[in-house]
Amino acid sequence: MPTYLHNIETWNPEYCQPQELACERMQAQFEDKRTQRILRHIYKQSEIDTRYTCVPFSEKQADPLFAVKQGDPWDNPGTGARNRVYRDVSQKASVDLARNTLEASPFDAIDITHVITASCTGFYNPGPDYHIIRSLGLSTAVQRYHLGFMGCYAAFPALRLADSICRSDPVAVVMIQCMELCSLHVQLDPENTEAMVASSLFSDGAGCAILSGSAPAPGKSAYRIDHLASTLTPDGEDAMAWEIGEHGFEIVLSGYVPNILGENIRHAVHPFLKDGGTYPEKIQTWAVHPGGKTILDRVGEALELPDDALDLSRDVLRRYGNMSSATVLFLLAEALKNQPTGPCAAMAFGPGLTVEMGLFQPVNGEPA
Repeated sequence: MPTYLHNIETWNPEYCQPQELACERMQAQFEDKRTQRILRHIYKQSEIDTRYTCVPFSEKQADPLFAVKQGDPWDNPGTGARNRVYRDVSQKASVDLARNTLEASPFDAIDITHVITASCTGFYNPGPDYHIIRSLGLSTAVQRYHLGFMGCYAAFPALRLADSICRSDPVAVVMIQCMELCSLHVQLDPENTEAMVASSLFSDGAGCAILSGSAPAPGKSAYRIDHLASTLTPDGEDAMAWEIGEHGFEIVLSGYVPNILGENIRHAVHPFLKDGGTYPEKIQTWAVHPGGKTILDRVGEALELPDDALDLSRDVLRRYGNMSSATVLFLLAEALKNQPTGPCAAMAFGPGLTVEMGLFQPVNGEPA
């Protein structure tokens, strides 16, 4: 019995920051002209127009986390202070997003049997899964799972777990949610170019979806999960990593990551598509995680995709930046709005280097 991805809802925090303004704010934290020039170059090359953040980073609104006084350089808060903001923001946002997702779905609260959450930008317990159950009136017998600290690819393990549950239990209805507040982990080290790159890319957002073994209702669209797979590149373990530091979570993001993916992605994707019963020319929608402009460039070149094949990914990058694990759900949600008729190949990358892939077929509920 196949699993269907019935609906996907997304969330972003209230502060929408133009990339040009973000660059100015970051430059103001450093007196060194060389660092300011490096920042201007990095932000200009990002191909991001706007990003969302749960903290304002604004001269007009001194934020309790980073800005101690208006006009002064930002404070460099400890990990505990950053995580408390994650707790306060995500607790409410996760419940609101889950409620919106449930209301937009064909299911009622009593139907939900499992809740799966994923995040790599904060931790607390009882976590979002607990508050979703309590606030939405789900059964207290709902089974809960949390996938933590995986990085940008975590939506796929969540989908794989939900798919396994639905295939083994015909009455299962699974809610998955990826919540990432990446902006809480801005690093202010002028010697760390990788941190500067990360500060130009990452953004805040969340995605939520409901999956079951039931076909979509009449007049409704959904994705059928046809194939999911995971692999590791032969090298790259040190090129991308994510660790907990004294002042937030610290990312290792080597400039070699796009080249490593470019050299290996074809060997991962082509066998994956073959196992799923298709090949690149049959893919209508490519939902490639926009880890950055250069990553999209290298993946497109390596797979020999048409120039417009990654327009969806580039558009999400331009409008939202890189929202870590939530980004794939944004891509799939945007893809469904276009009423596709052919298969969608989605993929995301993360520490390891890990490559996660999914093959989805759009389906429409038949009229009664």
